[in-house]
Amino acid sequence: MGFFDNLLHPIMLVVSWILVEFHALFTTLGLDKDSGAAWTLSIVGLVVVIRIALIPLFFRQIKASRGMQLLAPEMQAIQKKYKGKSDPASREAMSRETMELYRKHGTNPFASCLPILLQSPIFFALFRVLNTVPEIASTAKPPLGPMTQPLAQSFEQATIFGASLSSSFRNPGTGDPTSAKIVSVVLIICMSATTFLTQRQLTMKNMPPAALQGPMAQQQKILLYVLPLIFAFSGVNFPIGVLIYWTTTNLWSMGQQFYTIRRMPAPGSQAEIAMKERKAKRAAAKGVIEDAPVPQIEEKPRGQREQPKRKDRVKPSPTGDGSKPRTAPGIEEDPGPTDAAVAKPPTKPKK
Repeated sequence: MGFFDNLLHPIMLVVSWILVEFHALFTTLGLDKDSGAAWTLSIVGLVVVIRIALIPLFFRQIKASRGMQLLAPEMQAIQKKYKGKSDPASREAMSRETMELYRKHGTNPFASCLPILLQSPIFFALFRVLNTVPEIASTAKPPLGPMTQPLAQSFEQATIFGASLSSSFRNPGTGDPTSAKIVSVVLIICMSATTFLTQRQLTMKNMPPAALQGPMAQQQKILLYVLPLIFAFSGVNFPIGVLIYWTTTNLWSMGQQFYTIRRMPAPGSQAEIAMKERKAKRAAAKGVIEDAPVPQIEEKPRGQREQPKRKDRVKPSPTGDGSKPRTAPGIEEDPGPTDAAVAKPPTKPKK
């Protein structure tokens, strides 16, 4: 047993135990123990168990991705600030400001890769288990935990469309070579296509326009096309059981992301606009108008009440100081001459 197998041995035991337990379950439900359906569904059951265990990390990945989207404008400002500066001091200052920005928003670009990174040991452990099964079946190796010789022989006899689950495009194994190559090519295409669609769903539908610009967005676009090509070229070495595992986990990721993006889209993304349109249509069907303008009551600042002013002029009083003379009680006040009498000049008596 090499160093790599020693490192993966605990995970290989867990993978073998999950496969054997699901195989026993499907056999109890009536499937043939040597059929490809029973072992294929066991691999699907392994995917379900692993992905359920990774759900907390998936939500952490969503949180980290949204945090990276929100700080994209500030990140672009830092990159613009140090654009064209390649001296060590500028690079150190740029790295320091970038890390401070991550610390401020409580996010990390590596957190969005956690589910893939944590699945990698399981992926390689399953790869080693499937490569070890033929050796266990031929008594060349001791049992791998619950994977005994009879179970390994049952796994070797299981085929899907005529191809053995432990065979690959380059190593047809005990099954039909033509069937192994055809099934491998179909699964490689499915694996690459689901990888592309999963990444495209996350980057194009659940990102605001600001996050789709800049160097980081360009790197994500490059990875969008590079990763499927890497899986396509390396898939010729993967056993059919591993291809089934990876295609199934991609389908799980697509469904999980579809639900999350539909229910909890990123602010400013196309998914959020589509969610608001759906809510508006449902509200209109029920006769409810959403986002109706609410009348605003303008509040004036409170202060001293402004006293009313008289528009007519105050007539001069006989006292000369503008104040009205006081009269004794019980004595009527003489209204004085009218305006007409004052305005008309006195006439001379006739002789």
